[in-house]
Amino acid sequence: MSRVKRGVTANKRKNRILKRAKGFRGGRSKLATVAQEAVDRAASNSYRGRKLRKRDFRSLWIVRINAAAREHGLSYSRFMSGLRKAGVELDRKSLAQLALTNPPAFSKLAEVARSAA
Repeated sequence: MSRVKRGVTANKRKNRILKRAKGFRGGRSKLATVAQEAVDRAASNSYRGRKLRKRDFRSLWIVRINAAAREHGLSYSRFMSGLRKAGVELDRKSLAQLALTNPPAFSKLAEVARSAA
């Protein structure tokens, strides 16, 4: 049986790790074992960050809707409750966008929410 030399495979694995660690500081981008730990940690943080991003944006939208609703004399909960009772099915993202870009339309929604509540 012929002898198998594994240098090519090992170098390929190491280069793949170092390529993913490009831009990291110090030994984290130069040393294979340190880079492997850094890449693993970065992968787990980015996975968690993708979940957190959704939560962060939802809370941002709620803050914006609350601020705009309070300008019309409504709290966030009363505004959302009124919209739900009136049968308006707009999500928080579009409501926040309306509050920022189109205040007259948002004020009409506030009137609808007030009359339904």
